[in-house]
Amino acid sequence: MSTNTTLSTSTSASQPLAGRVAVVTGASSGIGEAAAEQLAALGARVVVLARRAERLAELVARIEKIGGSAVAIAADVTDAAALQAAADRVEAELGGADLLLNNAGVMLPAPIEELATDQWKRQIDLNITGLMNAIGAFTPQLVKAAAERGVADLINTSSIAAQNIFPHFAVYSGTKAYVTHLSRHLRAELGAKNVRVSAVEPGIVGTELQSHVTDQGALDWLAGSKETMEWLTAQDVAETIGFIAALPPRVNLQQVTIMPTGQPS
Repeated sequence: MSTNTTLSTSTSASQPLAGRVAVVTGASSGIGEAAAEQLAALGARVVVLARRAERLAELVARIEKIGGSAVAIAADVTDAAALQAAADRVEAELGGADLLLNNAGVMLPAPIEELATDQWKRQIDLNITGLMNAIGAFTPQLVKAAAERGVADLINTSSIAAQNIFPHFAVYSGTKAYVTHLSRHLRAELGAKNVRVSAVEPGIVGTELQSHVTDQGALDWLAGSKETMEWLTAQDVAETIGFIAALPPRVNLQQVTIMPTGQPS
């Protein structure tokens, strides 16, 4: 996808993230892609990280075309060694990250009685283990940057499913509850070191995530919801992420829930 963001190079107010280095996982589509463009529009040098190298190259080209700065690193977040190598490259080439957006994830709903163990494992590996690999690789850089500059950001993409109940979404919801609760703990641990930690919990967002769904009950629910409400866009969430990162260092939005106006829960 592409956004219509136009970069301004004139005022610090229009580029509040100038001088910062932002790493975005899951950047080849959806919220991650939109967030990378938004953070670049706000002045950050953006490192886009995902498995699909061609999609990342297209994203970098779009960002550079409008005057932004971006670097692509093709890597699978479930590979801890690959994430550490990516972090080492960011440190060597850009001086380290001071913003990490953990966005890589997958949603594969199914009735628990189907025992879709491969889908359970895929969600846990990506939504939890991948998250931890990125946190492990980049947290030292965030702490160092916060000590030097007074602020760094760790922003984790969770979901309203972390709080609410949706049949057939038990494993996915469980992984997102992990993300939200982990974020609260890390905020308590890292806040004293000027690293802000935020969990962003969107309701239904129109992204590739829905295209991975194979469970008919979930597909019917999603189709019905699309007829009765206007879903969020990836850009809606991206703008919220940019807002969080651009706040004064003293302000930490711990948990942000973003809902379509028509979604009741």
